[in-house]
Formats: sequence, C-alpha cells, structure tokens
Amino acid sequence: QVQLVESGGGLVQAGGSLRLSCAASGRTVSRYGMGWFRQAPGKEREFVAAISWSDGRTYYADSVKGRFTISRDNAKNTVSLQMNSLKPEDTAVYYCAASRSDLELVDFKYHYWGQGTQVTVSS
Repeated sequence: QVQLVESGGGLVQAGGSLRLSCAASGRTVSRYGMGWFRQAPGKEREFVAAISWSDGRTYYADSVKGRFTISRDNAKNTVSLQMNSLKPEDTAVYYCAASRSDLELVDFKYHYWGQGTQVTVSS
C-alpha cells in the first residue's frame, strides 16, 4: 500500500506562486508514475500534470503548460508541483496520485490518492 499526503496549498493572489508537495509512505514510489489532478467546486476532477518513473518524462494539461512544473525526488519519496503565474481559474483541491504504470493521464489509471490540498487564487 502507498499512502500519499499533500501539502503546500493555500491562498495566493493572481500572478503568485505556490509549491505543492506530495510525500509518499508505505513503499517507495520510484517505480510508480506520479500525477497531479485537481477538482474545482461543481466540476469534475481533471488532469494537471504527470511524470514517468522510467525516464522522468512529463506531461501537462494545456491549461497549465508553461506555468506549472512537476518533479520527483525518488531519494525522498516525494513529488512536487511548482505553480507559477497562478490564475483564479486554478482554484481547486489538488490531489497527488500514484500509478503502477509509467505515465498516465487519466484518473482511473491511478491506484493511490492523497486527501487533497486546497489552492485558492484571488483576483
């Protein structure tokens, strides 16, 4: 079993930055594809970013490309999401997830989920 705990959320003004962290425990996630998803009020959960375990390939949703960066530190068993130039439409609960596959873009391909961290961007 893998337990995931997100941190780093909060309230920030538009144009600001936040860095989300996801700490994994229970087992190493060095051979898990890792991803970030988000869910805004009244909306479905959507993909944000993913990183492979094999070669560190990354993939981003068009809405965050160029502003967000996903990274992983296998030695620390963590994954991070650096979010810059934040917009009010980025407001959501952000979830970290782990997949037994290398790189996945859809939520049903992920096997473990964190509890989420709230990000609120004010205009």
